[in-house]
Amino acid sequence: MLDTHAGDNLHRGTICIEDLEIGMTRHLLKQVTDRDIALFAEVSTDRNPVHLDDAYARDTIFEGRIVHGMLTAGLISAVIGEQLPGHGTVYLGQSLRFLAPVRPGDTVRAEVTVTAIDHGRRRVTLDTRCSVGATVVLKGEALVLAPSRKFD
Repeated sequence: MLDTHAGDNLHRGTICIEDLEIGMTRHLLKQVTDRDIALFAEVSTDRNPVHLDDAYARDTIFEGRIVHGMLTAGLISAVIGEQLPGHGTVYLGQSLRFLAPVRPGDTVRAEVTVTAIDHGRRRVTLDTRCSVGATVVLKGEALVLAPSRKFD
């Protein structure tokens, strides 16, 4: 059975590789707050003023503050680690293309879709994307090692 459940922020757990199917999709929604930006700057030590200083950011090509790109990308990690495949997943790689800025207060939809499964090596390829409304702000592809019932 193809599970096309769109996911929500409460859907958590594990989907073992034996149960994955091409086309499975999960997502989360997250409104990015000033607190999120400040905490990310503290943890990452990325204090670029384009993220933190309104006056500075107004004079940049973005004409205002933007959210750290890697904070946005971190939402993809949350979907992978919590929903698809979920708990026990190991990240092996991720490509990212940043297509548009995310602004403080924006609600980001992070979505992951299974595009390929290598059962023998337990590897799963995932299309990854983030959007704000109809605008895709980030696209990429992840390769993960999926959990398996054979290795519980």
